[in-house]
Amino acid sequence: METLATIDLKQVKENYTKAAESIHKRIVICAGTGCIANGALSVYAAFEEAIQQAGIELFVDLELNRHDDKTNVQLTGSGCQGFCAQGPLVNILPDETMYTKVKVEDVQEIVERSILKDEVIDRLLYINPVDGSKSKGQLDIPFYKRQNRLVLGECGHVDPQNIREYIAHDGYAAAEKAFLYMTPDEVCSSIIESGLRGRGGGGFPTGRKWMLTLAEPSTKKYVICNGDEGDPGAFMDRSLMEGNPHRVLEGMMIAARAIGADEAYVYVRLEYPLAVQRMRKAIEDAMDAGVLGDDIFGSGHNMFIHIMEGAGAFVCGEETALMASIEGKRGMPMPKPPFPAQKGLFGKPTVINNVETLAAVPLIIRKGPGWFNSFGTANSKGTKTFALTGHVANTGLIEVPFGTTLREIVYNIGGGVTNDDGKVTGEGFKAVQIGGPSGGCLTEEDLDLPIDYDNLIAKGAMVGSGGLVVMNKQSCMVQIARFFMNFTQSESCGKCVPCREGTKQMLSMLDDIIEGRATDETFELLEEVGNVVKKASLCGLGKTAPSPVLSTIVKFKDEYLEHIHDKRCATNNCKALASISIDPEKCIGCTACARKCPVGAISGNKKQPHVIDAALCTKCGVCHQVCKFDAVIGFN
Repeated sequence: METLATIDLKQVKENYTKAAESIHKRIVICAGTGCIANGALSVYAAFEEAIQQAGIELFVDLELNRHDDKTNVQLTGSGCQGFCAQGPLVNILPDETMYTKVKVEDVQEIVERSILKDEVIDRLLYINPVDGSKSKGQLDIPFYKRQNRLVLGECGHVDPQNIREYIAHDGYAAAEKAFLYMTPDEVCSSIIESGLRGRGGGGFPTGRKWMLTLAEPSTKKYVICNGDEGDPGAFMDRSLMEGNPHRVLEGMMIAARAIGADEAYVYVRLEYPLAVQRMRKAIEDAMDAGVLGDDIFGSGHNMFIHIMEGAGAFVCGEETALMASIEGKRGMPMPKPPFPAQKGLFGKPTVINNVETLAAVPLIIRKGPGWFNSFGTANSKGTKTFALTGHVANTGLIEVPFGTTLREIVYNIGGGVTNDDGKVTGEGFKAVQIGGPSGGCLTEEDLDLPIDYDNLIAKGAMVGSGGLVVMNKQSCMVQIARFFMNFTQSESCGKCVPCREGTKQMLSMLDDIIEGRATDETFELLEEVGNVVKKASLCGLGKTAPSPVLSTIVKFKDEYLEHIHDKRCATNNCKALASISIDPEKCIGCTACARKCPVGAISGNKKQPHVIDAALCTKCGVCHQVCKFDAVIGFN
């Protein structure tokens, strides 16, 4: 490949665009982790075979090829398209047709009807769970229509493994501008003016962080991209690295220009093999093309980027622990100051930003800070990605401007709350956990709250990295709090006593509550210890570890007290407190439950309603499993 140090990026874009214009149809198959898990690669292979059997000219790389006017097809994979619940996804362009849940056996029909005859296959279209209507493509689906996909804009459209396609979408133009036409001060000032704040959870102004690092008198500085996304249910950074790795690299290059660095690291979770693979390929392709390496863009500046795979420790998402890990040490937090901007990686001034933050930077430099800060609220500019999961119809990866309400996300983009059977319910919303194990709960009264950094902190929650778990009324909030506390306790590095011992004691007290051993003193002590851990822990992860518990105590105090005083879980999620009985209206006396009960707790005459002896019942669930008439109630 010719190096881009001697080729104008605009010429590369023109050549690729010209080649793309001669394509009759483009088939884009989502090749993000979720769709791959559902068989997307087999679907891709089936398309290759079906297209060739149909005698259609097939292209997978349009670099500088020339094509005639006959029917031809470009087949390409993409990164995550966001609509994870509907994968594998197949988009037909320029028709703007999107097929959902595509299987290998559907491929032949798609080629014969949609590619050769321009027909739409109705049965493969998205079905709205609320009204049953069907949508032809992303332009018609509320999940997509009600988002503002800026950072995610190219994910799902460009081939993440094709650097020239990225360049055709104005890729690396912002980096070229920063290195050739802007000073480090001007780069920092543009990011400050944009209002961009860290998307990893802290929300610190990105431009200010860069300016502080620029001011440090050192000939060696580093940039680190924090891709150690460890929150349960969060996959925003993973999807960006998988779907648009060159955008992340370009953001790192601009950050390096801003602070005067020539070397950078991408710290990626070991559990993200596809992200690691695509980031490595992106670096290799950028090196081969001359985008990275010596004298980039003919600027006289050098730039090298390395991949570092983490070992799965949640605490390595904390910046000082992350740097220790890169240095080959055990990943444990260090007290601050000094801050990384003063003394970071290998003792040198260092900027650390998360993936989403860096992916926003090229857009700001290319389109201007005024464009970026036209989105969002007064103190929270731009957009935010969220991993929308839990009891919601449309789970997946979304991006909305700050200031969007929870109601808009859950009911319009998410399609509404579902019950445990997956059906949309009109009034099933109970809460959302936002910000992962470091965040807190929002309830029904918060549905119209504009989501931004300040509003969430005022409600005892936080934006965090962007995990957003929707819970219906069948969810036990004490169990939810225990889930997150169990996670943070397991992931505590153990360096400081408040986090190491405090989270352990909090988890033990939550166990007492859900198993019926707790008293009022337990409840008071739980809150007291939570506040101590919050104030006294060494690092930010420890300080936020009690947040899910403290948040649910405030919002769902009655639910805690019901567990403690009445020894009852209204949702029947707490096995030890579940009230198991047999509905006499449904029981026909078949005796199946009595015959299978391992402790003989069920009695009754044949063809007569049976009863359960609560004193003997161990709540094992066997009776519920064998009953064909749904007569056993109390199991959730």
